[in-house]
Amino acid sequence: MHYTIEDLIKLPIWQHFYAISQIPRPSGRMDAITDYIEGFGKSLRLETLRDKANNIVIRKPASAGYEGCKKVILQSHLDMVPQKNEGVLHDFCTDAIKWKITDNWLMATDTTLGADNGIGVAAMMAILENKELVHPPLEALFTVDEENGMNGAFGVAPDWLQGDILINLDSEDEQEIIVGCAGAVRVQCNFNFEKTPVPEGDKAYKIGIKGLLGGHSGIDIHLQRANANKLLFHFLKTLVVDFEARVAYIKGGTIINAIPREAEAIITIPTGGEDDLMSVYHDFKAIYTQEYSHIDPDVSIEIESIILPDGLLPEPIQDDIINAVIGAPNGVYRYVPLSNLVETSTNLGIIETSTNCVSTHFLVRSNVDSMKGEVRSMIESIFSLAGAKISVSGNYDGWSPKSSSNLVNLVREQYEHFFDRDPEVKTIHAGLECGIIGSKYPHLDMISIGPTIKYPHSPNEKVDILSVDRFYRFLKVLLSQIGV
Repeated sequence: MHYTIEDLIKLPIWQHFYAISQIPRPSGRMDAITDYIEGFGKSLRLETLRDKANNIVIRKPASAGYEGCKKVILQSHLDMVPQKNEGVLHDFCTDAIKWKITDNWLMATDTTLGADNGIGVAAMMAILENKELVHPPLEALFTVDEENGMNGAFGVAPDWLQGDILINLDSEDEQEIIVGCAGAVRVQCNFNFEKTPVPEGDKAYKIGIKGLLGGHSGIDIHLQRANANKLLFHFLKTLVVDFEARVAYIKGGTIINAIPREAEAIITIPTGGEDDLMSVYHDFKAIYTQEYSHIDPDVSIEIESIILPDGLLPEPIQDDIINAVIGAPNGVYRYVPLSNLVETSTNLGIIETSTNCVSTHFLVRSNVDSMKGEVRSMIESIFSLAGAKISVSGNYDGWSPKSSSNLVNLVREQYEHFFDRDPEVKTIHAGLECGIIGSKYPHLDMISIGPTIKYPHSPNEKVDILSVDRFYRFLKVLLSQIGV
Protein backbone atom coordinates (compact mmCIF):
# COMPACT_ATOMS: atom_id res chain seq x y z
CA MET A 1 0.00 0.00 0.00
CA HIS A 2 1.21 3.48 -0.86
CA TYR A 3 0.09 6.00 1.73
CA THR A 4 -0.94 9.60 1.26
CA ILE A 5 -0.90 12.20 4.00
CA GLU A 6 -4.70 12.09 3.95
CA ASP A 7 -4.54 8.35 4.64
CA LEU A 8 -2.19 8.82 7.57
CA ILE A 9 -4.10 11.46 9.47
CA LYS A 10 -7.14 9.18 9.69
CA LEU A 11 -5.17 7.06 12.17
CA PRO A 12 -4.77 8.13 15.83
CA ILE A 13 -0.97 8.10 16.09
CA TRP A 14 -0.59 10.07 12.86
CA GLN A 15 -3.34 12.50 13.85
CA HIS A 16 -1.35 13.39 16.93
CA PHE A 17 1.99 13.56 15.12
CA TYR A 18 0.43 15.86 12.53
CA ALA A 19 -1.02 18.06 15.26
CA ILE A 20 2.29 18.50 17.08
CA SER A 21 4.05 19.08 13.74
CA GLN A 22 1.95 22.25 13.44
CA ILE A 23 3.39 23.52 16.73
CA PRO A 24 6.94 24.94 16.61
CA ARG A 25 8.98 23.00 19.16
CA PRO A 26 12.73 23.48 18.69
CA SER A 27 14.80 22.93 21.81
CA GLY A 28 14.55 25.96 24.08
CA ARG A 29 11.09 26.94 22.79
CA MET A 30 8.88 24.58 24.75
CA ASP A 31 6.00 26.72 26.05
CA ALA A 32 3.60 26.16 23.14
CA ILE A 33 4.02 22.39 22.99
CA THR A 34 3.92 21.90 26.77
CA ASP A 35 0.76 23.99 26.97
CA TYR A 36 -0.74 21.82 24.24
CA ILE A 37 0.16 18.55 25.97
CA GLU A 38 -1.09 19.83 29.31
CA GLY A 39 -4.38 20.84 27.70
CA PHE A 40 -4.62 17.45 26.02
CA GLY A 41 -4.29 15.61 29.33
CA LYS A 42 -6.86 17.80 31.01
CA SER A 43 -9.28 17.38 28.09
CA LEU A 44 -9.21 13.63 28.78
CA ARG A 45 -9.98 14.34 32.46
CA LEU A 46 -6.77 12.61 33.49
CA GLU A 47 -4.48 13.70 36.29
CA THR A 48 -2.08 16.12 34.59
CA LEU A 49 0.95 17.65 36.28
CA ARG A 50 3.66 20.11 35.23
CA ASP A 51 6.95 20.45 37.11
CA LYS A 52 9.34 23.39 37.48
CA ALA A 53 11.36 22.22 34.48
CA ASN A 54 8.19 22.30 32.30
CA ASN A 55 7.94 18.51 32.01
CA ILE A 56 4.42 17.08 31.86
CA VAL A 57 3.12 13.89 33.49
CA ILE A 58 -0.31 12.50 32.62
CA ARG A 59 -1.58 9.58 34.72
CA LYS A 60 -4.10 7.08 33.41
CA PRO A 61 -5.68 4.56 35.81
CA ALA A 62 -5.35 0.85 35.09
CA SER A 63 -7.94 -1.08 33.14
CA ALA A 64 -10.30 -3.24 35.17
CA GLY A 65 -8.40 -6.23 36.49
CA TYR A 66 -4.99 -4.59 35.99
CA GLU A 67 -5.05 -2.41 39.09
CA GLY A 68 -2.52 -4.56 40.95
CA CYS A 69 0.01 -4.65 38.11
CA LYS A 70 3.28 -2.78 38.19
CA LYS A 71 2.96 0.85 37.13
CA VAL A 72 4.43 1.67 33.72
CA ILE A 73 6.01 4.97 32.70
CA LEU A 74 5.96 5.79 28.98
CA GLN A 75 8.52 8.49 28.19
CA SER A 76 9.34 10.69 25.19
CA HIS A 77 10.78 14.17 24.71
CA LEU A 78 8.83 17.05 23.21
CA ASP A 79 11.58 19.03 21.48
CA MET A 80 13.05 18.48 18.03
CA VAL A 81 16.33 19.33 16.34
CA PRO A 82 15.95 22.37 14.03
CA GLN A 83 17.97 21.76 10.86
CA LYS A 84 17.23 22.95 7.34
CA ASN A 85 18.85 22.96 3.93
CA GLU A 86 20.74 26.01 2.75
CA GLY A 87 18.54 28.78 1.41
CA VAL A 88 15.31 27.34 2.84
CA LEU A 89 12.99 29.98 4.29
CA HIS A 90 11.74 28.16 7.36
CA ASP A 91 11.54 29.64 10.85
CA PHE A 92 11.48 26.83 13.43
CA CYS A 93 10.11 29.25 16.03
CA THR A 94 6.99 30.12 14.02
CA ASP A 95 6.47 27.73 11.11
CA ALA A 96 4.81 24.32 10.95
CA ILE A 97 6.70 21.31 9.59
CA LYS A 98 5.65 20.50 6.02
CA TRP A 99 5.22 16.79 5.33
CA LYS A 100 5.88 14.79 2.17
CA ILE A 101 5.83 11.05 1.46
CA THR A 102 8.39 9.25 -0.69
CA ASP A 103 8.14 5.47 -1.13
CA ASN A 104 6.27 5.03 2.17
CA TRP A 105 8.79 7.13 4.08
CA LEU A 106 7.49 10.29 5.71
CA MET A 107 9.84 13.28 5.45
CA ALA A 108 9.70 17.02 5.86
CA THR A 109 10.28 19.46 3.03
CA ASP A 110 13.93 20.56 3.36
CA THR A 111 13.94 20.45 7.19
CA THR A 112 14.17 17.96 9.99
CA LEU A 113 10.89 16.09 10.44
CA GLY A 114 10.78 15.80 14.22
CA ALA A 115 9.94 12.09 14.16
CA ASP A 116 12.74 12.07 16.72
CA ASN A 117 10.93 12.05 19.18
CA GLY A 118 7.55 13.21 17.90
CA ILE A 119 6.43 9.69 16.98
CA GLY A 120 7.00 8.63 20.59
CA VAL A 121 4.99 11.62 21.81
CA ALA A 122 2.17 10.82 19.39
CA ALA A 123 2.12 7.16 20.45
CA MET A 124 1.77 8.18 24.10
CA MET A 125 -1.09 10.53 23.26
CA ALA A 126 -2.87 7.79 21.30
CA ILE A 127 -2.43 5.36 24.21
CA LEU A 128 -3.81 7.89 26.68
CA GLU A 129 -7.00 8.51 24.71
CA ASN A 130 -7.58 4.86 23.74
CA LYS A 131 -10.55 3.64 25.79
CA GLU A 132 -10.46 0.07 24.47
CA LEU A 133 -6.85 -0.72 25.36
CA VAL A 134 -6.20 -2.91 28.39
CA HIS A 135 -3.18 -1.80 30.39
CA PRO A 136 -1.63 -1.42 33.85
CA PRO A 137 -1.52 1.95 35.64
CA LEU A 138 0.21 4.39 33.27
CA GLU A 139 2.28 7.52 33.64
CA ALA A 140 3.07 9.39 30.43
CA LEU A 141 6.19 11.50 30.98
CA PHE A 142 6.76 14.21 28.35
CA THR A 143 10.17 15.79 28.89
CA VAL A 144 11.54 19.04 27.49
CA ASP A 145 14.84 20.07 25.90
CA GLU A 146 16.33 16.61 25.52
CA GLU A 147 18.24 17.69 22.43
CA ASN A 148 19.73 20.68 24.22
CA GLY A 149 21.43 19.21 27.26
CA MET A 150 18.82 16.78 28.63
CA ASN A 151 17.45 19.65 30.70
CA GLY A 152 14.03 18.12 31.20
CA ALA A 153 15.39 14.81 32.45
CA PHE A 154 17.77 16.61 34.79
CA GLY A 155 14.78 18.57 36.13
CA VAL A 156 12.67 15.52 37.03
CA ALA A 157 12.41 15.42 40.82
CA PRO A 158 13.30 12.12 42.53
CA ASP A 159 9.88 11.88 44.20
CA TRP A 160 7.64 12.84 41.26
CA LEU A 161 7.16 9.58 39.36
CA GLN A 162 5.29 6.56 40.71
CA GLY A 163 6.15 3.88 38.16
CA ASP A 164 8.06 0.61 38.47
CA ILE A 165 8.84 0.13 34.77
CA LEU A 166 9.95 2.73 32.22
CA ILE A 167 9.52 2.30 28.47
CA ASN A 168 11.35 5.02 26.57
CA LEU A 169 10.02 5.54 23.02
CA ASP A 170 13.04 7.37 21.58
CA SER A 171 14.79 4.53 19.74
CA GLU A 172 15.12 4.55 15.97
CA ASP A 173 15.17 0.96 14.73
CA GLU A 174 12.16 -1.33 15.10
CA GLN A 175 14.43 -4.38 15.10
CA GLU A 176 16.15 -3.31 18.31
CA ILE A 177 15.41 -3.35 22.02
CA ILE A 178 17.74 -0.86 23.67
CA VAL A 179 18.95 -1.64 27.18
CA GLY A 180 21.78 0.89 27.61
CA CYS A 181 23.28 4.06 26.15
CA ALA A 182 26.27 6.37 26.24
CA GLY A 183 26.81 9.20 28.67
CA ALA A 184 27.94 12.62 27.50
CA VAL A 185 29.50 15.91 28.50
CA ARG A 186 29.70 19.31 26.79
CA VAL A 187 32.92 21.30 26.59
CA GLN A 188 32.87 24.96 25.56
CA CYS A 189 36.12 26.81 24.82
CA ASN A 190 36.02 30.62 24.56
CA PHE A 191 38.67 32.86 23.03
CA ASN A 192 38.10 36.49 24.01
CA PHE A 193 39.63 39.18 21.82
CA GLU A 194 39.59 42.82 20.78
CA LYS A 195 39.41 43.43 17.05
CA THR A 196 42.45 44.71 15.19
CA PRO A 197 42.36 46.88 12.05
CA VAL A 198 42.33 45.41 8.56
CA PRO A 199 45.73 45.97 6.88
CA GLU A 200 45.63 48.61 4.18
CA GLY A 201 45.09 47.18 0.74
CA ASP A 202 43.70 43.83 1.88
CA LYS A 203 40.74 42.29 0.08
CA ALA A 204 37.99 40.30 1.80
CA TYR A 205 36.44 36.95 0.92
CA LYS A 206 33.83 34.62 2.38
CA ILE A 207 34.72 30.94 2.31
CA GLY A 208 32.03 28.29 2.73
CA ILE A 209 32.06 24.53 3.21
CA LYS A 210 28.73 23.10 2.05
CA GLY A 211 26.94 20.03 0.77
CA LEU A 212 27.76 17.64 3.62
CA LEU A 213 25.30 15.06 4.88
CA GLY A 214 25.83 15.68 8.59
CA GLY A 215 23.67 13.56 10.84
CA HIS A 216 23.30 12.49 14.46
CA SER A 217 26.57 12.88 16.33
CA GLY A 218 26.04 9.61 18.18
CA ILE A 219 24.17 7.23 15.91
CA ASP A 220 25.94 8.35 12.71
CA ILE A 221 29.42 9.08 14.05
CA HIS A 222 30.76 5.68 12.91
CA LEU A 223 30.00 6.58 9.29
CA GLN A 224 33.07 8.88 9.30
CA ARG A 225 31.19 11.71 7.61
CA ALA A 226 33.04 14.96 7.17
CA ASN A 227 32.77 17.68 9.81
CA ALA A 228 32.41 21.05 8.07
CA ASN A 229 34.24 22.83 10.90
CA LYS A 230 37.28 20.59 10.54
CA LEU A 231 37.38 20.94 6.75
CA LEU A 232 37.16 24.71 6.99
CA PHE A 233 40.00 24.98 9.49
CA HIS A 234 42.39 22.86 7.45
CA PHE A 235 41.73 25.21 4.53
CA LEU A 236 42.20 28.27 6.74
CA LYS A 237 45.52 27.06 8.12
CA THR A 238 47.05 26.80 4.66
CA LEU A 239 45.85 30.29 3.78
CA VAL A 240 47.15 31.77 7.03
CA VAL A 241 50.52 30.01 7.10
CA ASP A 242 51.41 30.22 3.41
CA PHE A 243 49.64 33.33 2.14
CA GLU A 244 49.30 35.74 5.11
CA ALA A 245 45.53 35.50 5.24
CA ARG A 246 43.79 36.98 8.27
CA VAL A 247 40.54 35.79 9.83
CA ALA A 248 37.66 38.08 10.78
CA TYR A 249 34.78 35.70 11.44
CA ILE A 250 34.12 31.96 11.76
CA LYS A 251 30.81 30.11 12.02
CA GLY A 252 30.01 26.42 11.67
CA GLY A 253 27.24 24.10 12.80
CA THR A 254 24.06 25.05 14.61
CA ILE A 255 23.53 22.36 17.26
CA ILE A 256 26.05 20.47 19.31
CA ASN A 257 24.61 17.00 18.77
CA ALA A 258 24.57 17.10 14.96
CA ILE A 259 27.59 16.63 12.70
CA PRO A 260 28.06 20.09 11.10
CA ARG A 261 27.01 20.21 7.45
CA GLU A 262 28.09 23.78 6.73
CA ALA A 263 30.74 26.23 7.94
CA GLU A 264 31.99 29.61 6.79
CA ALA A 265 34.71 32.15 7.46
CA ILE A 266 35.46 35.72 6.45
CA ILE A 267 39.11 36.33 5.67
CA THR A 268 41.28 39.04 4.18
CA ILE A 269 44.36 38.57 2.02
CA PRO A 270 46.99 41.05 0.84
CA THR A 271 46.60 42.66 -2.56
CA GLY A 272 47.94 40.38 -5.23
CA GLY A 273 47.05 37.22 -3.36
CA GLU A 274 43.94 36.42 -5.37
CA ASP A 275 45.67 33.90 -7.62
CA ASP A 276 47.17 32.12 -4.62
CA LEU A 277 43.75 31.95 -2.96
CA MET A 278 42.17 30.39 -6.04
CA SER A 279 45.06 27.94 -6.38
CA VAL A 280 44.57 26.75 -2.80
CA TYR A 281 40.82 26.62 -3.39
CA HIS A 282 41.20 24.29 -6.37
CA ASP A 283 43.71 22.11 -4.48
CA PHE A 284 41.43 21.63 -1.47
CA LYS A 285 38.35 21.17 -3.63
CA ALA A 286 40.09 18.29 -5.40
CA ILE A 287 41.35 16.81 -2.11
CA TYR A 288 37.97 16.92 -0.37
CA THR A 289 36.15 15.59 -3.43
CA GLN A 290 38.52 12.63 -3.58
CA GLU A 291 38.65 11.95 0.17
CA TYR A 292 34.88 12.02 0.65
CA SER A 293 33.63 10.76 -2.72
CA HIS A 294 31.90 7.76 -1.14
CA ILE A 295 30.90 9.38 2.17
CA ASP A 296 29.98 12.99 1.36
CA PRO A 297 29.82 13.08 -2.46
CA ASP A 298 28.32 16.59 -2.60
CA VAL A 299 31.01 18.33 -0.53
CA SER A 300 31.87 21.74 -1.95
CA ILE A 301 33.93 24.83 -1.19
CA GLU A 302 32.61 28.24 -2.18
CA ILE A 303 34.47 31.55 -2.30
CA GLU A 304 33.04 34.99 -2.95
CA SER A 305 34.47 38.49 -2.79
CA ILE A 306 32.82 40.70 -0.15
CA ILE A 307 33.25 44.12 1.44
CA LEU A 308 35.95 44.50 4.05
CA PRO A 309 35.01 43.55 7.64
CA ASP A 310 35.25 46.15 10.40
CA GLY A 311 38.10 44.31 12.11
CA LEU A 312 40.07 41.08 12.45
CA LEU A 313 40.99 38.57 15.10
CA PRO A 314 44.39 39.43 16.59
CA GLU A 315 46.97 37.34 14.78
CA PRO A 316 48.19 35.36 17.84
CA ILE A 317 44.62 34.47 18.86
CA GLN A 318 43.72 33.58 15.28
CA ASP A 319 46.69 31.19 15.12
CA ASP A 320 45.90 29.67 18.52
CA ILE A 321 42.29 28.99 17.54
CA ILE A 322 43.26 27.37 14.25
CA ASN A 323 45.90 25.15 15.84
CA ALA A 324 43.61 24.10 18.70
CA VAL A 325 40.70 23.19 16.42
CA ILE A 326 42.92 21.22 14.05
CA GLY A 327 44.59 19.41 16.95
CA ALA A 328 41.39 18.58 18.84
CA PRO A 329 39.89 15.08 18.60
CA ASN A 330 36.75 14.72 16.50
CA GLY A 331 34.79 11.65 15.45
CA VAL A 332 35.28 8.10 16.71
CA TYR A 333 37.93 7.96 19.43
CA ARG A 334 37.67 4.31 20.43
CA TYR A 335 35.63 1.25 19.57
CA VAL A 336 34.41 -1.36 22.02
CA PRO A 337 37.28 -3.88 22.13
CA LEU A 338 36.93 -6.72 19.60
CA SER A 339 33.85 -5.19 17.98
CA ASN A 340 32.75 -2.55 15.49
CA LEU A 341 30.64 -0.70 18.07
CA VAL A 342 31.65 2.85 18.94
CA GLU A 343 32.57 3.26 22.58
CA THR A 344 33.84 6.87 22.71
CA SER A 345 33.51 9.80 20.33
CA THR A 346 33.49 13.55 20.17
CA ASN A 347 31.78 16.05 17.89
CA LEU A 348 32.93 19.62 17.25
CA GLY A 349 29.35 20.68 16.76
CA ILE A 350 29.45 24.47 16.84
CA ILE A 351 31.93 27.26 16.22
CA GLU A 352 30.55 30.78 16.53
CA THR A 353 31.90 34.33 16.58
CA SER A 354 30.35 37.17 18.56
CA THR A 355 31.58 40.75 18.88
CA ASN A 356 34.64 39.84 20.95
CA CYS A 357 34.62 36.07 21.40
CA VAL A 358 35.08 32.92 19.35
CA SER A 359 33.47 29.86 20.97
CA THR A 360 33.90 26.20 20.14
CA HIS A 361 31.44 23.60 21.43
CA PHE A 362 32.25 19.89 21.74
CA LEU A 363 29.97 17.01 22.72
CA VAL A 364 31.87 14.01 24.09
CA ARG A 365 30.03 10.68 24.27
CA SER A 366 31.11 7.40 25.80
CA ASN A 367 29.66 4.20 27.15
CA VAL A 368 32.61 4.19 29.59
CA ASP A 369 32.67 7.12 32.01
CA SER A 370 36.47 7.09 32.44
CA MET A 371 36.96 7.36 28.67
CA LYS A 372 34.51 10.24 28.51
CA GLY A 373 36.66 11.98 31.10
CA GLU A 374 39.84 11.21 29.15
CA VAL A 375 38.60 12.82 25.94
CA ARG A 376 37.15 15.78 27.81
CA SER A 377 40.55 16.28 29.46
CA MET A 378 42.28 16.17 26.07
CA ILE A 379 40.06 18.95 24.73
CA GLU A 380 40.50 21.00 27.89
CA SER A 381 44.29 20.63 27.74
CA ILE A 382 44.62 21.54 24.06
CA PHE A 383 42.45 24.61 24.34
CA SER A 384 43.92 25.70 27.68
CA LEU A 385 47.37 25.69 26.10
CA ALA A 386 45.90 27.84 23.32
CA GLY A 387 44.65 30.37 25.87
CA ALA A 388 40.94 29.59 25.85
CA LYS A 389 38.62 29.75 28.85
CA ILE A 390 36.99 26.35 29.39
CA SER A 391 33.55 25.52 30.74
CA VAL A 392 32.01 22.08 31.17
CA SER A 393 28.26 21.38 31.39
CA GLY A 394 25.56 18.79 30.87
CA ASN A 395 27.61 15.90 32.23
CA TYR A 396 25.65 12.68 32.66
CA ASP A 397 26.58 9.05 33.03
CA GLY A 398 25.51 6.37 30.63
CA TRP A 399 22.69 3.90 31.15
CA SER A 400 24.18 0.53 32.02
CA PRO A 401 22.18 -2.63 31.25
CA LYS A 402 20.88 -4.60 34.21
CA SER A 403 22.39 -8.06 34.54
CA SER A 404 18.92 -9.49 35.15
CA SER A 405 15.79 -7.78 33.86
CA ASN A 406 12.29 -9.24 33.93
CA LEU A 407 11.18 -6.47 31.58
CA VAL A 408 13.78 -7.31 28.94
CA ASN A 409 12.82 -10.98 29.10
CA LEU A 410 9.13 -10.13 28.70
CA VAL A 411 9.70 -7.70 25.83
CA ARG A 412 11.98 -10.15 24.03
CA GLU A 413 9.34 -12.89 24.33
CA GLN A 414 6.53 -10.64 23.13
CA TYR A 415 8.69 -9.28 20.31
CA GLU A 416 9.47 -12.79 19.01
CA HIS A 417 5.78 -13.67 19.09
CA PHE A 418 4.64 -10.42 17.43
CA PHE A 419 7.33 -10.04 14.74
CA ASP A 420 8.17 -13.72 14.27
CA ARG A 421 11.88 -12.98 14.59
CA ASP A 422 14.45 -12.33 17.30
CA PRO A 423 15.08 -8.73 18.33
CA GLU A 424 18.57 -7.28 18.63
CA VAL A 425 19.04 -6.44 22.31
CA LYS A 426 21.82 -3.88 22.51
CA THR A 427 23.26 -0.66 23.87
CA ILE A 428 23.71 2.38 21.63
CA HIS A 429 26.24 5.17 21.22
CA ALA A 430 23.73 7.94 21.76
CA GLY A 431 22.14 9.63 24.73
CA LEU A 432 18.76 8.56 26.06
CA GLU A 433 17.08 10.08 29.09
CA CYS A 434 16.89 6.66 30.75
CA GLY A 435 20.32 7.07 32.32
CA ILE A 436 19.46 10.36 34.01
CA ILE A 437 15.98 9.29 35.10
CA GLY A 438 17.27 5.90 36.23
CA SER A 439 19.89 7.54 38.45
CA LYS A 440 17.03 9.21 40.36
CA TYR A 441 14.84 6.10 40.37
CA PRO A 442 17.32 3.20 40.62
CA HIS A 443 14.53 0.66 41.10
CA LEU A 444 13.20 1.21 37.58
CA ASP A 445 13.37 -1.61 35.05
CA MET A 446 13.88 0.14 31.69
CA ILE A 447 13.97 -0.45 27.95
CA SER A 448 13.77 1.76 24.87
CA ILE A 449 11.94 0.93 21.63
CA GLY A 450 10.76 2.84 18.59
CA PRO A 451 9.99 2.77 14.86
CA THR A 452 12.64 2.98 12.15
CA ILE A 453 13.92 6.52 11.68
CA LYS A 454 16.77 7.35 9.30
CA TYR A 455 19.12 10.35 9.30
CA PRO A 456 17.86 12.09 12.46
CA HIS A 457 19.23 15.56 13.23
CA SER A 458 19.44 16.38 9.51
CA PRO A 459 17.05 17.62 6.81
CA ASN A 460 17.15 14.09 5.39
CA GLU A 461 15.37 12.69 8.45
CA LYS A 462 12.64 10.23 7.53
CA VAL A 463 10.46 7.66 9.26
CA ASP A 464 9.26 4.33 7.86
CA ILE A 465 5.47 4.61 7.82
CA LEU A 466 4.86 0.87 8.02
CA SER A 467 7.26 0.53 10.95
CA VAL A 468 5.28 3.16 12.87
CA ASP A 469 2.15 1.05 12.51
CA ARG A 470 3.99 -2.06 13.71
CA PHE A 471 5.64 -0.17 16.58
CA TYR A 472 2.33 1.21 17.83
CA ARG A 473 0.56 -2.15 17.62
CA PHE A 474 3.45 -3.83 19.42
CA LEU A 475 3.39 -1.20 22.16
CA LYS A 476 -0.31 -1.88 22.75
CA VAL A 477 0.34 -5.63 22.92
CA LEU A 478 3.21 -5.06 25.32
CA LEU A 479 1.12 -2.95 27.68
CA SER A 480 -1.64 -5.55 27.67
CA GLN A 481 0.82 -8.28 28.70
CA ILE A 482 2.71 -6.51 31.49
CA GLY A 483 1.57 -7.98 34.76
CA VAL A 484 -0.53 -10.72 33.19
